[in-house]
Amino acid sequence: MKKVGFGLSMLRPVRFVIVAITCALLFFSNTVAASATVGTNTSNPKEATTQLLETQKRTDEASAKPPLSAEDQIEATKGGGLNEIQGTADIEKMKRPENSRNATTVEDEVKNLLNKVTGND
Repeated sequence: MKKVGFGLSMLRPVRFVIVAITCALLFFSNTVAASATVGTNTSNPKEATTQLLETQKRTDEASAKPPLSAEDQIEATKGGGLNEIQGTADIEKMKRPENSRNATTVEDEVKNLLNKVTGND
């Protein structure tokens, strides 16, 4: 029995080192992830504020009006844009059939991948 007790007492410092390394790894992995985002803001914060204020102003105007009938709603949004409030804000960033005609579909990508894997190019 003394040999088993002696063997376990030898593992105690190793166990401490493993726990210490694991704690350090967890700590540094969290700090590296947090520090990776520092300095990556490339957009101008003033632009977003201006867009939000304009959208808020249109929202307030629309909510002050009585509800529109279906025909009036269609007529109000006919001038372009996605809806009465948003208008054409960020319309160039949105994916629509008009601006994604040449895009590769997921189905095409899967077929290409399967052809590469099976060697049926």
